[in-house]
Amino acid sequence: MLEISQICRSYGDFKAVDNVSFSVGSGEIVGLLGHNGAGKTTIMKILTGYLEPDSGTASINGHSLQTSLKKVQRELGYLPENLPVYPEMIVADYLDYAARLKGIPSNSRRDEIVRVIRDTDLAEKVADPISTLSRGYKQRVGVAQAILGKPKLLILDEPTNGLDPTQTDQMRQLLRNIAKDATVMLSTHIMQEVEALCDRVLMMRSGQLVLDKNLLDIKNNDSLVLETDIELEQLRGIAADGLQVSKLDARSRFKKFAIALDDGHDSRVISAQLVKGIYQLGGEVYSIQQSQRDLESLFREVNNAPMQATGAEVFHAA
Repeated sequence: MLEISQICRSYGDFKAVDNVSFSVGSGEIVGLLGHNGAGKTTIMKILTGYLEPDSGTASINGHSLQTSLKKVQRELGYLPENLPVYPEMIVADYLDYAARLKGIPSNSRRDEIVRVIRDTDLAEKVADPISTLSRGYKQRVGVAQAILGKPKLLILDEPTNGLDPTQTDQMRQLLRNIAKDATVMLSTHIMQEVEALCDRVLMMRSGQLVLDKNLLDIKNNDSLVLETDIELEQLRGIAADGLQVSKLDARSRFKKFAIALDDGHDSRVISAQLVKGIYQLGGEVYSIQQSQRDLESLFREVNNAPMQATGAEVFHAA
């Protein structure tokens, strides 16, 4: 669906995007993360055709941004972080204006506007001037204009900014529904938003893509955490060949261990073997579970690593 190859973009001497490549399949919801100035917004502006790259190529649905820009723009929707709306216009008129700009035919324009108003729950504000709307409702107007025309690629910069918890849940469900027929790329500073919505995360740092990984792979970091009452050497004695066992600091009265798993090990099989071996030694197992890594800790790890050790080849999912 989306192919980016060796994209570079500079502002004077500042390199905002440095040789970035990635691809996104149809129906994926991908989170784009990074500190301010990491290059996220520049990437999104390049994908919408608002900016041209200095070098590299980008294509959407098989159409090159460089040679088929208008065709590409008809297949995407975009919500910038600060949507430029006309405060004196009422919501319905603004959406009609946006639909005309997108080239939606007159015979289907009204039905399409009704659809996006329904999907974004804007019906009660449809006749109100945009200037009178709360921040949350203005954000919904922005999403409504972005999904006009049922775009194949939806690019959203901070889509839940200003929404209350109920509105956030509604927005998440809307994006999941859109992803059934389209690709969604969203940029946000809210880690929980990415964890709740995305299949995959891309992390930018200093203009470079430093991580491309599935969320499930991030959460499952190939190790078990075991609480028991036996000693480290006893546990090493019953662990399968190739397993690395180390003691973790724990404040509880139980001993806590980490067991690193190689690619060939099934965590369920290893768990059963460990429990059986501990019981045969007369020990007790108080808990055993696959270790979970949260996105926030990985974000800190990636951004605190020395830059020369950072790179897509280091953190890229296999």
